[in-house]
Amino acid sequence: MFSRLGYTFRETYASFRRNVTLTVAAIITAAVSLLIFGLTLLIQRGFDNLLQRWEGGVEMIVFVNAGTQPDGLQFISDALQEQVNSGTVQSFEYCDVDCSLADADVVLAGDPTTRELLDETNIPTLFKVVPSESTDVTFLRGLKEAYQTLPSVHSVTLAEDQLDLISKLQGFVSTYTTGLWIALMAASGLLIWNTIRTAMFARRREIEVMKLVGATDWFIRIPFMLEGLIQGVLGAFAAIGAMLFINWRWTEGVKDFPDSSGMTALVVVDGYQWWVALIILAFGALVGMIGSGIAASRFLDV
Repeated sequence: MFSRLGYTFRETYASFRRNVTLTVAAIITAAVSLLIFGLTLLIQRGFDNLLQRWEGGVEMIVFVNAGTQPDGLQFISDALQEQVNSGTVQSFEYCDVDCSLADADVVLAGDPTTRELLDETNIPTLFKVVPSESTDVTFLRGLKEAYQTLPSVHSVTLAEDQLDLISKLQGFVSTYTTGLWIALMAASGLLIWNTIRTAMFARRREIEVMKLVGATDWFIRIPFMLEGLIQGVLGAFAAIGAMLFINWRWTEGVKDFPDSSGMTALVVVDGYQWWVALIILAFGALVGMIGSGIAASRFLDV
């Protein structure tokens, strides 16, 4: 068993040395494609953070001053209930201090300095409002103006002011980055395939001799498949390192953005990046295995 493992690794290393240029090209292409794939997932997560407040059909948020007493909250709730009774608002939900702090963890993920300044005593709470389907934007804008004058109301925000731009950006980025990483992933698979094919042709006489002395097809294939797997995994590790560095630099850079820009939510600091790293590693290994496996099977009869 150990002799077979030693043979497998020796042959894999020898194949690497024979095809250095093709191997490096395959690893770089795999790394770039996997990097774009990982960044696409992180960007999607960032947009999801931006849109978190607007899930469930929420189209208006009424921010309440910190420390507002129960009677002040009841006054705002009664005003919203009147809209529910009139049919212009379908439902509303109050987000208390704990809920608002959890919301701030996401919205201010890229601005930890500001987040640290918020606590139970000074964070604004909020009402999330879901309008009826028949309620138009003009009416919501009028409702916004009216609610901004209510006692204890800090501000009112409409989804229309943010969602259109966010959705357009999300669609644009997702479409083009997804197409790019798919194309590059296919290119890296083809490069690995071509590397293994070249290696097998370079050793065709050895393969013929091995078959004559009784070596099985799998015994011959394994070193070549291992070579493709290693290429994919090396590309994945390079992509993971680059992705984590870019994510770190982006997170540091967002801290300097104005609070009003809303961009502080476009960061991923909740551990999701490590799940993406595992996905990248799995994809790299899969691409390497598929490319080398097809080549090793297709060109075994040399």
